[in-house]
Amino acid sequence: MRFHFTLFTLLCLFCLLAAPREAQAQDPRFSQFYAAPTELNPAMIGVYEGKFRIVANYRELYSSILGSHPFRTIAASFDMRQRVQQDDYFGFGFSVLRDEAGLSQFHRTKANLGASFMKQLGGSRYATYDQYLIAGAQLGFGQHGLNWQRLWFSEQFNASGGFIDASAPSGESFDKQTTGLYLDFNAGLLWYVLFDDHLSLYAGGALHHLNNPNVSFIEGSGDDLNTRWTAHAGGEIPFTRELSLLPAVAVMGQSTYFSTALGGNFRYTNRDWKEVAIRAGAWVHLSNELESGVAMDAVVATAILEMERWNFGISYDITTSLLASANNSRGAFEFSFIYTHPAQWRNGVKCPNFY
Repeated sequence: MRFHFTLFTLLCLFCLLAAPREAQAQDPRFSQFYAAPTELNPAMIGVYEGKFRIVANYRELYSSILGSHPFRTIAASFDMRQRVQQDDYFGFGFSVLRDEAGLSQFHRTKANLGASFMKQLGGSRYATYDQYLIAGAQLGFGQHGLNWQRLWFSEQFNASGGFIDASAPSGESFDKQTTGLYLDFNAGLLWYVLFDDHLSLYAGGALHHLNNPNVSFIEGSGDDLNTRWTAHAGGEIPFTRELSLLPAVAVMGQSTYFSTALGGNFRYTNRDWKEVAIRAGAWVHLSNELESGVAMDAVVATAILEMERWNFGISYDITTSLLASANNSRGAFEFSFIYTHPAQWRNGVKCPNFY
């Protein structure tokens, strides 16, 4: 029994360590997608109630298996909004992301400048509801890197001895440790209607890597980064003056990869002048698993603390796929931080509670 478990664990490790050769075709994701707005959709630049916003996200995946070389994703962004006429606004933002995948030190680094335009469709600052359509875009640069010396290949496996001979030739021809610096372009749309302070509905979609940049590590070869599409929706449903539910869903696809996260957070607030609120919820993550089709691979538990301008979130992914036998269901933990600086009343705009 122990032999079979060890063999299964080694197979899982092999799959994880071999993933970087295909990983460049799949973007990283956050379980708290709603707390990484500019990574989810460029149209979410400037969509918040405040003068400017600072966001930071950290995700660590499979440290229970990979030890000191887990999958890590770090992102940060800054955005602000400026009125242009009546109740229409321009948003501006800057975002960076660094993603590392496993022992091979495969990494992606990108930086984007973004802008959005918020067009009011109905309501006003004095009306009982507000409705906006927002278009956003990002333009930036990115680069991928990989440490080939940390990888082994089939040519280096000694079948007779049952071991890996790192000194044997790999049979691969790698020219460089990093790709060239590539240009990247993203665009998206978002619509929302706010009926009351805690009654809202929103829906949006985005396309990332519209220009399909070349991310090949081999000189003179082409390996285009596939366009990633995203569709997301959600809102807030009040039960009492203090308690509401924030359901949401985000669906993403990139080449053959498909991912869906859906669930909700309950929000309880003291309804005081200096508002403090807590949120707790559960989410499920679905993805396509080779020939098995779409299946649930994780359940996510979340907790969020709101303190006026500050928002602190933590979540944990509980693995439910076959990998649970190897990692004892210990998937990923994630942190989010959001600071929103209050706006003067004349520059304020009503927005839904996304996070």
